[in-house]
Amino acid sequence: MINTDPKKIEALLTRGVDEAISLESLRKKLLSGRQLTIKLGIDPTSPNIHVGRSIPLLKLRDFQELGHKIVFIIGDFTGVIGDTSDKDSERPMLQKDVVEENLKTYAQQAGKILDIDKCEVLRNSEWLGNLSYADVGEHANAFSVAEFIARDNVRRRLEAGTRVSLREMLYPLMQGYDSVHVKADVELGGTDQRFNLLAGRTLQEHFGQEPQDILTNPLVEGIDGRKMSSSWGNTINLTDEPNDMFGKAMKIPDEYIVRYMTLVTRVSMEKVLETKQAIEGGANPRDAKVELAKELVSMYHSQVAAKEAEEYFINTFAKKQTPDKMPEFSPKENNIISVLVETKLCNSKSEARRAVDGGGVKINDEKVSSFDAQVGSGDIIQKGKRFFVKIV
Repeated sequence: MINTDPKKIEALLTRGVDEAISLESLRKKLLSGRQLTIKLGIDPTSPNIHVGRSIPLLKLRDFQELGHKIVFIIGDFTGVIGDTSDKDSERPMLQKDVVEENLKTYAQQAGKILDIDKCEVLRNSEWLGNLSYADVGEHANAFSVAEFIARDNVRRRLEAGTRVSLREMLYPLMQGYDSVHVKADVELGGTDQRFNLLAGRTLQEHFGQEPQDILTNPLVEGIDGRKMSSSWGNTINLTDEPNDMFGKAMKIPDEYIVRYMTLVTRVSMEKVLETKQAIEGGANPRDAKVELAKELVSMYHSQVAAKEAEEYFINTFAKKQTPDKMPEFSPKENNIISVLVETKLCNSKSEARRAVDGGGVKINDEKVSSFDAQVGSGDIIQKGKRFFVKIV
């Protein structure tokens, strides 16, 4: 049964939407009561889906709740090739085994937002991997070189004398052909995907299909204020543990609180407006940030986990108390640098040394000043203000 409630449709067409192509066409289709095929593709360029990518996933859920067919495409073929849409330099090709490792839990992660059992989950290698040179030539004939080099990021790179590979120019053809294969009525994507999304319309017309409508979403900033990107490590991931997710949310710059509430949650817009007005009226942004952090943890874990994460944050960050409960670990080596890496408090030995140098590592509440410091059973290791591990 397709839900054609005008209020729900208007909310779908406006919340978290930067541009609709074409708005009137899509509104008419949604009001018609016909089930539409809604497409979203995500390339597994990293093992984790972050909340920036949750924006179109939440929009997919909005469509799903109205009764429409959801096609979630895992770009295992396009992920190898690499999309240059948001890059100012050439994106290197990924190895197939890296992509395969990255995508292992993508459907499961998307299932934190979608009713994944009711979605069609596909890999685009199923059809892109079978295309011939003749097929690619036919697809390429639908576009001109001028269209590709007019794109802002490509034009800037060419003007700067930076290499633009021909491989990068093929990516929009592949994403566009995905739309042909699944006969998409609507495709979702970020504002940086606009050219690729329009390529789907071009190829659908070439193959005699009605061109898909498009909804683009704004891109969200990471916890450091730059664009959220796995390569910069400024992400909040759907798989983050509750305490980590809460703590990361509390690092979001104050000016992005309302933006986050609008784009990456489904808190009512009335509540979002209240929050905006309260902050503008002089309320402490920290209170709104706590509510945002709790909402994110509730979405991906539970309300109980959100409450516990709030208490953990208050005790460890505000009151600077050592938590009663913390992970326990038996290291292979007792040197503090090795322990920091083994426990994954740091990603590398160089990062661990920087943390020690910066005074950010403690053993039993005493700052570590030497790379040669040793730990033993019962010691409590602290990195930063929020991360604790007990050695057993």
